[in-house]
Amino acid sequence: MTQQFTTGDCVRVDIPNEADPDHEQYHGRHGTVTEVIEDDASTATGDKRDDLIYRVKFEDATTADFRWRDLRPPLEK
Repeated sequence: MTQQFTTGDCVRVDIPNEADPDHEQYHGRHGTVTEVIEDDASTATGDKRDDLIYRVKFEDATTADFRWRDLRPPLEK
């Protein structure tokens, strides 16, 4: 399984669906991947990429976990 991101990568959270409960808190925020955790979510989804959870640390020291579909490379500043 190929990881889309690795520990130390800078990422941007992209949750375009405003109805998603995490949209307001995380959409558009940038952070750093601090850990990649494996599980077996692909048994339910059929997509092996779902077996990876990316733990992201933000500038305010908070962390949150995301699947591949919610992360993008950072925007250039």
